[in-house]
Amino acid sequence: MDNFKSGFVTIIGRPNVGKSTLMNQIIGQKIAIMSDKPQTTRNKIQTIITTDEGQIIFIDTPGIHKPKHKLGEFMNKTAVDTFRGVDVILWLVEPNMKIGKGDEYIIAQLEKIKTPVILIINKIDTIDNNDVLKVIDTYKDAYDFAEIVPVSALKGSNTEIIPSILFKYLEEGPQFFDADMITDQPERQLVAELIREKALHLLQQEIPHGIAVVIDRMKDRDNKNIVDIDATIICERDSHKGIIIGKQGSMLKQIGSKARVDVENLLGSKVNLQIWVKIKKNWRDSDFLLKNFGFNQKDID
Repeated sequence: MDNFKSGFVTIIGRPNVGKSTLMNQIIGQKIAIMSDKPQTTRNKIQTIITTDEGQIIFIDTPGIHKPKHKLGEFMNKTAVDTFRGVDVILWLVEPNMKIGKGDEYIIAQLEKIKTPVILIINKIDTIDNNDVLKVIDTYKDAYDFAEIVPVSALKGSNTEIIPSILFKYLEEGPQFFDADMITDQPERQLVAELIREKALHLLQQEIPHGIAVVIDRMKDRDNKNIVDIDATIICERDSHKGIIIGKQGSMLKQIGSKARVDVENLLGSKVNLQIWVKIKKNWRDSDFLLKNFGFNQKDID
């Protein structure tokens, strides 16, 4: 195809700035899970948008933060490693008038590379219009940004211009994925993440970071538009197991019920979802269990 552009774009930022929300908004479909709790995204998630102009592969990353365990170290390494080997970086920040230590750390990492960086000031729906210019002034002298774009990922304000801005910085290249492909994530991984999202929403603040979700079985029924899925929520403590299950199984039923709706939308079929809860103490500090739950060993070491 003549003049067809393609490239890889990483989305970075501190935890809970709206990276997954922005990516879902650009793609037009829910791929990355969302929550108001930090560290929602644990793996790099690739999504793809293809237009007549070209193809952009987005890499959503975990929020960059000070790690407290091996899982945290893995998440930080995953995020920082994506700075290299991509064509453009989208850096999301909240509309603050002062640059915090977390963002100063990110700037220090960006200064080590020469990749174009586009600053996305998110959540502009939470401040007055007059203050948006003040936020831009706060950041414009902190780093030599290729562009600064104010948006509201949640409301979809100004997000539609991002692909055309990105194509300005991409070179002509091949179409890496089929035009109708929107993610490289296996369906099992997406289903596990949707279940974890519902747990993040429903459970107490201290519990969600200590859970993982594993899909034990996922099989289409013969001659029926139904998918049978068996999943296990892994937690770290005996007390957490009781909270996740709830009185007479009420919490687990809520998690399953809410997750089933999104999973059915994802798969385009009816779903019979069964969820169990198991305890694996200190799994976030276990190299073996992190690998078992889908985290790449070489990224942990």
